[in-house]
Amino acid sequence: MNTTVSSFLMKHNFVNHIDVLALAQGILDDMRRGLKKEPSDQDMIRTFCNPPKDTAKNQSVIVIDAGGTNFRSCLVTFDAAGVPAISEMEKTKMPGVERELSRKDFFEQIAQNLEHLKNKADRIGFCFSYPMEIQTDGDGILLGFSKEVKAPEVIGSKVGECLKAALAQHGWNTIKRVTMCNDTTSALLAGAATAGDIHRYSSYIGYILGTGMNAAYLQPDCDCCGIKKQIIVCESGKYKNINRSDFDIEFDKTTVKPGSFYMEKQCSGAYLGPVSTIIIQTAAKEGLFSAKMNEALLKIEPLTLIEMDKFLHGPFNKDCALGKLACEIATEEDLDMLYQLLDAVVERSARCSAAILTACAIQTGQGKNAAHPVCILCNGTTFYKTWMVNNRVHAYLDEILTNKLGIYWEIVSAENDITLGTAISGLIE
Repeated sequence: MNTTVSSFLMKHNFVNHIDVLALAQGILDDMRRGLKKEPSDQDMIRTFCNPPKDTAKNQSVIVIDAGGTNFRSCLVTFDAAGVPAISEMEKTKMPGVERELSRKDFFEQIAQNLEHLKNKADRIGFCFSYPMEIQTDGDGILLGFSKEVKAPEVIGSKVGECLKAALAQHGWNTIKRVTMCNDTTSALLAGAATAGDIHRYSSYIGYILGTGMNAAYLQPDCDCCGIKKQIIVCESGKYKNINRSDFDIEFDKTTVKPGSFYMEKQCSGAYLGPVSTIIIQTAAKEGLFSAKMNEALLKIEPLTLIEMDKFLHGPFNKDCALGKLACEIATEEDLDMLYQLLDAVVERSARCSAAILTACAIQTGQGKNAAHPVCILCNGTTFYKTWMVNNRVHAYLDEILTNKLGIYWEIVSAENDITLGTAISGLIE
């Protein structure tokens, strides 16, 4: 790395080359405290469900996927051979993103979003990608919102129960069951469904790195925790025992919930762009670039992840603000420093992701036989599309999990993974 860039990042306490194994061990310790109901950053939510042994057949389920900025809903039907078909898909805005909503208005908006599916099934699989305390009946009590959703009255509510009441007001027939699950649970279940007859995975992990970030894994029986084998949702984004730079601290003050979700704010797509803006504008204030470049960077609009990622994929892409500057006024030294600063942000995200997956893989207690690896289903545009994140996570897992710890793993993807996994959850008794 350029010595000027290194000095600048060090001055502001930004560590991009995090020790993946050391961070994983800290996350793992916190996970184990949470499992024992001791104070911990991560919630370690028990789901009381496992991947089903048999595929659903001749059944339909309404599927809702609410998380990030979008609200998706559809009908999933499993035929006589257990092959799923998705129909009636609609996408709209997630309630509470554009403005603050009361509890009544929040569920009323959801009911309106589901009008096209009225009475087409009597079970709902609801992927609600926010911290919940899952109940034994499949419902979930909301613990809090992330991703800048503004509906504080919903916190503490039984989401499925409130949804049933709102649908009844809209004239729906009786809904037998609303099964709440996190998107990581859906990802894990979808991963299990991909195994087919040619794979025999020893355990499963679901990981989301998109607008937000979270992980779930299959916890084996644990007497010391009083827990039976089941999927555990970690709420990894809440982990706090990580280094925070001056830029992270400054950005955190501008968020809806300052002082929380430290890990998520260093990893996920909603935050990488804004943090990068602070970094490069601070560098400009300190005169790291040429005079013209310093002046231009101080005037740019706040970056989104898409904008910064366009530059990393193609520094001279005139379709993005930084690419225009690269073509018009930046010196070679400017380009080198700007590229390295933005690359440091995604490097840190990849290392944090690898640390979370390492901790989850260790906690499964599986993956000791190369023919029976731990299946990791990863979902999210930040993971798959952001510059070098996917490649780097693979490299760090290979180095740490396989070479150092002797744990074998395989990252998989599946078309419509969250929809499929949520449908499976909605049919679990």
